[in-house]
Amino acid sequence: MKGHIRERSPGHWAIVIDVREPQTGKRKRRWHSFAGTKRQAQLECARLINELQNGATVDPSRITVDAFLDRFLSDWVALHTAARTAERYTCSVAHVRRHLGDRRLQSLRPADVAALYSALSKAGLAASTVKHVHVVLHRALGQAKVWALVKDNVAEMVKPPTAATEEAKILQPDQARELLARLRGHPLYLLASLGLASGMRRNEMLALRWRDLDLDAGRLTVEQSL
Repeated sequence: MKGHIRERSPGHWAIVIDVREPQTGKRKRRWHSFAGTKRQAQLECARLINELQNGATVDPSRITVDAFLDRFLSDWVALHTAARTAERYTCSVAHVRRHLGDRRLQSLRPADVAALYSALSKAGLAASTVKHVHVVLHRALGQAKVWALVKDNVAEMVKPPTAATEEAKILQPDQARELLARLRGHPLYLLASLGLASGMRRNEMLALRWRDLDLDAGRLTVEQSL
C-alpha cells in the first residue's frame, strides 16, 4: 500500500492512497483533503495508510443521511421493534431528514447534530421530544457503525437538551365530581367515569373489547392497548 501528497493550494493538500480491492485485486485510489504544513500532510498520509492496513478505517461512501435512514428503518427498526415503537422511530427520523437528510453520512460531525437539536428546540419542540430524536439518532448511527458505514457514532459526543421534571397533576375528589357533573349526558361521560374509577389509560380504554367485560361478575380485564 502506497500514498503520496499533492499541494492543491498553499497549505491545502490532497492525500492520495493506492489500495487494492481484496476481492478483485484491482487498484483503487482514495483521496483525502488536508489543511496544514507539508510535514503535517505527510504524517496524516502515514496515519491513513496505517489505519487502512490495520482495518481501522471505513471505506468512503456517497450514501446520504436520508438514504441511510431508509435502510435503518427497513433493515433494523422493522425487524427489532414493535409497531408502535417503529411509528415513534419514524416520527423522530422525519425531524433528522428535514435538517440533515441531504448530508453525506460520513461527513456528519458532532456540530451538525448539535445544530439539529438547537433548531428543533427553537422551532418549539419539547425537550422530551428532542431527547427522543437523540435516542433514535444515536441508535441509528450506532447501527451505521456496526454496518461499517461510519467510523464513529457522532451522536455519542453530543448531549440533547435536558427535559424538565414536572410532577403529574392529578384531579382531586371534588374536581373529579365536578368533571363528571359537567359531562353527564355527554358521550364522553362513560370514558371519563371509567378512567376515574379504574385508573385506566386512554390507549387501554380505546382497546377494550366486549369480551374483556364480565357484567355478571362486575369485572373488566385489561389485556392490550392501542
